[in-house]
Amino acid sequence: MRPTRCARSCASANGSCRCCATKLKRTPGLAADPKRRSIEIDWFLPTNGDGHHLTSSGLPKVGLFQQGERTPTLDYLRQVVRAAEQAAFDGIMVPTASGFEDPWLIVALMVQEVRRLKFLLTLRPGVELPAYTAHKAATLQQLSDNRLLLHLVSGSSRFEQRALGDFLEHDERYARSAEFLDVFRATWAGREHHGRYYRTGSPVPIAHEAALPPICFGGASEVAERIAASHAQSYLMWGEPPAMIRERILRMRELAAVHGRELRFGLRLHVFAAADSRQAWAHVGRLLEEIPRDAIERAQQQLAAYESVGQSRQISLTQGRAHGVRDLEVSPNLWAGVGLVRGGAGTALVGSYAEVAERIEEYHQLGVDTFILSGYPHLEEAIHLGEELLPLLRRDAAAATARQRRRD
Repeated sequence: MRPTRCARSCASANGSCRCCATKLKRTPGLAADPKRRSIEIDWFLPTNGDGHHLTSSGLPKVGLFQQGERTPTLDYLRQVVRAAEQAAFDGIMVPTASGFEDPWLIVALMVQEVRRLKFLLTLRPGVELPAYTAHKAATLQQLSDNRLLLHLVSGSSRFEQRALGDFLEHDERYARSAEFLDVFRATWAGREHHGRYYRTGSPVPIAHEAALPPICFGGASEVAERIAASHAQSYLMWGEPPAMIRERILRMRELAAVHGRELRFGLRLHVFAAADSRQAWAHVGRLLEEIPRDAIERAQQQLAAYESVGQSRQISLTQGRAHGVRDLEVSPNLWAGVGLVRGGAGTALVGSYAEVAERIEEYHQLGVDTFILSGYPHLEEAIHLGEELLPLLRRDAAAATARQRRRD
């Protein structure tokens, strides 16, 4: 069942307002995923800085809070990685963008700091050679005992891509990403490749008997969805209301089925959780109040210039809304305030530990099996959420899986 229009004044069909999302939560169309997988909870490594504010990590950098901000030193990043493993997160995302430290170098340094944590390395095909990337990935697989995953991002801003020497337009960048993955896998298998964007001769054998890293892919445009469906093992999304996520999962399953494939699904979210829901909302209220309106306007202007369809979807969650803290609650416990000043993942789950765990389990029931979380600062919040939230998530996921098995 597709979402019905709200009977109230919002007239929204996509669950982008609080009243719609609340109604849709009770709609039969939001049924549980019949093929539930075990839940995976990952953390985020802030390789362009960290701190206590919404503007501390990510882009654009509005430069409001210099006092107490943390630079991404080797020592600090080590602490975050160790905290993530100690807190029992399954993996950690290592991002890439202008102003972020190089993810290959960071992962190479970090894999020796921990023994269990997986590393989701984000790379841009426009500035990498796929055959050489295969050899670098094989080295990291050997160093990490096969704990590497690769997340391809094709570029959300032509200005940023051109600054790095990549002058292809949006759709061509995605077409190149598909061929990049073809070359990557051909190199791993010892085959030549002759295509539109790349040509390789007889490949040098991969030096190690390493496992081919799983491939994650993101993007909300039609071309991005087609490539993810045909080439990736996992499709990553930024947080949106459950009705919107359900629609995307259904569409991606249909696209993948054309190729005889099945996809895993991941969701990127921030988290602000406390023992009491009022404490969590008071905290994000303070974070929002400290940001001047002109800083929000500057950030929104910069984000509006991006070509990314996913970024446009994040921006749309706050358009036409007042900027009071609860005005930005776009579905129960899903807060879009982060996206006022931060590009990329712009939504957060806010509430008590039990409420946040319940919302994550709702997404899990829709088919999301990997959650990439973050909080400010990332060091303290990795420990905090590892102690208070992760045990609830494991418990709820196990209970839901047991119920599903009994029904089967």
